[in-house]
Amino acid sequence: MNDKSPDTTETDQLVLQNPVTRYPKISPPAEKQPGTGSDADLTPKADLGEKSYRGTGRLEGRRALITGGDSGIGAATAIAFAREGADVAITYLEQEQEDADKVVSLVEAATSVQAYDPSPTLLDYASTKAAINNFTKGLAQSLAPKGIRVNAVAPGPIWTPLQPSGGQLTEDLPEFGHDTALGRAGQPTEVAPVYVFLASPESSYVVGETLNVNGGSATTP
Repeated sequence: MNDKSPDTTETDQLVLQNPVTRYPKISPPAEKQPGTGSDADLTPKADLGEKSYRGTGRLEGRRALITGGDSGIGAATAIAFAREGADVAITYLEQEQEDADKVVSLVEAATSVQAYDPSPTLLDYASTKAAINNFTKGLAQSLAPKGIRVNAVAPGPIWTPLQPSGGQLTEDLPEFGHDTALGRAGQPTEVAPVYVFLASPESSYVVGETLNVNGGSATTP
């Protein structure tokens, strides 16, 4: 079993890879992190796309506000949006400053930082699929006539600070993600392209949908 941090130096998300072996199967230590957790303290480290996400200009001219953009899926999405050409703003808690500083530096390296515009694309993360479905469907129906599309993403076992700080299957951390069809936990950068797709013009006819990113889990989040 391979417990190494992901090696992201050779390939990116646009290179065809075997999804089973794209990232190693991890066995995280059972110790919990206090509070909301931190990417800086995560063992093994997660791949936020720092080296593995390659942008193609799919979100040029767009503005994005990403809540919880300091770590995990939010951070990976912020990096992906910036590399796709969007102007990105993130929100985070005061105790998450170290993680946020890292993400901000990566966003600044990817795109020019402009004054915040009050008409962003709003991305948020809901923790249960039931809440996602009920919220998403109703809001999508009411806003669609105005040209505003509402969709959601339901991540499965993705390796983020949420897990050791009280997230999914905390009691089974050493086995986290092993019961998926791919046999491993997912990485935050594997979820980010789904958000990119939903925010891009390519998904213009996708409304009120919940996209599951779960590695073939038998149970959905």
